[in-house]
Amino acid sequence: MDLESVTDELYGLHPADFTPARNERVAAARTAGDRELAGRIQALRRPTLSAWASNLLVRRLPEQVRPLLSLGEGMRQAHRELDGEQLRELGRRQHDLVGALARQARQLAADAGHPVGEDVRHEVESTLHAVLADPEAAREWAAGCLTTSLSPPVGFTAATAPEAVVREASRPAVTDSGTREKTGKRDERQDEREQRARAERRARAEKAEKDARAAEERAPAREEERKRAESRLREAEDEVSSLAERLKAAKERQRAARDEVAEARSRAREAAAEARAARRRAEEAARQAQ
Repeated sequence: MDLESVTDELYGLHPADFTPARNERVAAARTAGDRELAGRIQALRRPTLSAWASNLLVRRLPEQVRPLLSLGEGMRQAHRELDGEQLRELGRRQHDLVGALARQARQLAADAGHPVGEDVRHEVESTLHAVLADPEAAREWAAGCLTTSLSPPVGFTAATAPEAVVREASRPAVTDSGTREKTGKRDERQDEREQRARAERRARAEKAEKDARAAEERAPAREEERKRAESRLREAEDEVSSLAERLKAAKERQRAARDEVAEARSRAREAAAEARAARRRAEEAARQAQ
């Protein structure tokens, strides 16, 4: 028994089966005298439902891992190069692939006998977006041993081009004077309408940017809150599982003790009856002797 094989085994189990199986491996390692291995196995954390579903996807459909990793590499390169056209194309592929994989993960969970809800599917999608954005998240996911869902880094908008690319693509083309003369002068009212429309678009863009920054500032704190809450939940579930095992053992000892009490009472009754019979025989023998 080694840590790698135990880890691979445990994270292939449903979260409800994780803690009892982990405790069995801890006990086996201690029995074998390997306390260091026992401690490292004990430190393995129970996965959330969404992490388990994401692990299922990697384990049951390994042929889907490489395409998503390749797509992530392409999207990160397009972000670095501010390639708006490439980003839009990869964004469309990303939308289709992430949606399909999240649905497959949900179906795999149902096939395994543990259906999950829409909230789990959304968390699986968040994990897949993180895989596209972050090489480290991609390595964690591809190992198939996640303990919790992953979130893409703040500022990575996978489905759209970066702001700089959008601004460049949205900038009006400059034409030479000859072309301008051929097309004629624009109507002044049309110019005014366009100016107002541009001003309104700028105002909406500024407000959207302000809202986005505020949301991005709140996101890390909310993510930390979620992680702390999930950690507390896993600890409580581990404690419940441990108490359940202790209660089961105590009930078994109680049943054994009751059996012992019943047997002892039976022997005591037999001994009392035998004593009374012996006393009667003794009294009868004394009368005969007289």
